[in-house]
Amino acid sequence: MPISNNHYEMVTRPAASWLPHPAVLILLWMCLTIAMQPMHVPALLLSGAVLAAAALKLSAGRFVILLRRTRWIMLSLLLIYGYATPGTALWMQGGIFSPTNEGLLDGLLQLCRLVFALAGLSIVLGMLSRQQLVGGLYVLAWPLRFVGLSRERFAVRLALTLHYAESAMLDTAADWRGSIENMLQPVVPAQHDIELHTIPFAPRDGVLLAAGAVVLVMALV
Repeated sequence: MPISNNHYEMVTRPAASWLPHPAVLILLWMCLTIAMQPMHVPALLLSGAVLAAAALKLSAGRFVILLRRTRWIMLSLLLIYGYATPGTALWMQGGIFSPTNEGLLDGLLQLCRLVFALAGLSIVLGMLSRQQLVGGLYVLAWPLRFVGLSRERFAVRLALTLHYAESAMLDTAADWRGSIENMLQPVVPAQHDIELHTIPFAPRDGVLLAAGAVVLVMALV
């Protein structure tokens, strides 16, 4: 089926013997990220430290890249909390130009949640190939059919976006001047053949989802 000069093909692949379904891994990461929001500080720091250690062990390079790419977001978050939260000024002589102690503490807490979420995301991305990631999101996009949207089109465009984004980052790292020149060139329509990998669910996937739901409910209640 052609979609904007692209063709996709559904391919059913056997799941790895130890790897959960990609959609399950993505859902577990989402549950973990949501569960960390209402956690008290000791539980958050303990669980987050374990998660960060696992990320450094399993996917250190990707974790560091995610942290580096979000460094300005982290700095902005800290400044927003530091200056927008009422409280005691950090430097009394600074007056309104000084951040508050309470704001900086709240900002650091939010930074911890963001770092721990990125740690979990780096583990998921390290375990899944690009095809598996797109396949997992394709499964999770199943409700789109009820609003008249095509999840196949969504998956194909996502795959193309990831492909071009990865290529652009590699080109920029290698030759940024050439990358700028290529961006200024006229766009030439290209033909792409894309495989959407689908993996059957296993009984362990249901167990993992149930465990994730239990952790989420316990954190929210």
